[in-house]
Amino acid sequence: MSEGTNSPKSGKSIFLLGLAVLVIAGLAVWVFWPQPRYLEGQIEADRVNIASKYPGRVKAIHVREGDAVTVGQLLVEIDSPEADAKMAQVQAMVSGATALRDKAQTGARSQDIARAKAGWLAAQEEARLAQTTAGRMERLFRDGVIPQQRRDEVQTMAAASAQKVLAAKAQYDEAQEGARTEDKAAATAQLGEAEGARAEVQAVIAETRLSAPVAGEISTRVIEEGEVLGAGFPLLVITRTDLPWVTFNLREDFLHGLKVGQEFTARVPALSNREVRFKVSLIAPLGDFATWRSTRDLGSFDLRTFEVRARPVEAVEGLRPGMRVVLPESDLTAG
Repeated sequence: MSEGTNSPKSGKSIFLLGLAVLVIAGLAVWVFWPQPRYLEGQIEADRVNIASKYPGRVKAIHVREGDAVTVGQLLVEIDSPEADAKMAQVQAMVSGATALRDKAQTGARSQDIARAKAGWLAAQEEARLAQTTAGRMERLFRDGVIPQQRRDEVQTMAAASAQKVLAAKAQYDEAQEGARTEDKAAATAQLGEAEGARAEVQAVIAETRLSAPVAGEISTRVIEEGEVLGAGFPLLVITRTDLPWVTFNLREDFLHGLKVGQEFTARVPALSNREVRFKVSLIAPLGDFATWRSTRDLGSFDLRTFEVRARPVEAVEGLRPGMRVVLPESDLTAG
């Protein structure tokens, strides 16, 4: 009776014991079986900071965060009264220098030439009269009519009249020939200096209208209209959404010979786990802050962390900074 009664219970116990052994064995296999390690990266993109080269006050902002911009699109206008005043000053300098240059190049006016000629002819007549008077006084001196002092005075006046003729002739010739070559060169150089100053101010004024140097998306805006800016103050940040890349931070023992130019395929969860082909463009060590320190005194060593960057082989629509990228470690090292 006891054997018949205990037999089913013994069989059930054996079954449960075997089931428990199988479960424990399965758990042990699941726990200790090598599991694939997944790497997780993040999409980044090149960024361009837009800053002012000169101080001023923000006059107008034509974009907001999230706006797409194209190359050359006007972003910010800055009001600079100092630059406007300087432009008025250099414009006056250019006008004056231009007038001097034109005067040197054109020469004397016809009226000036006629006046110089008349002065020369008048000097000739005065010299002729002075010479005649000197001859008459010489005869009177010989006859004893006038003293020697009077004769000497008349002769001196005749000599001075002759010199006046030469001076008047030189003025007439100068009026006909115009300015000297050196004067023309000096006037041209002065005009060039004034035009250079104007170009400098024009460059300053051009910098008060900031345009987009690259295409992308406005990701940061740190100013508002009416604020006063200093030189070099950052205004906007443009993110190059057309040039994304993924970055991984890998401990050096995970690199396994990874090389620049190597390609791999990863999934982007935000794009419905779309598979994207990437190409490694940079492998660089991070700073000491990212070093994995050994916790053992013997038998181990510190490990550095490397930044691995990779760019999509082809353009991927919808790929944006901040999206995660995942892939098994073996896929990265296998290429």
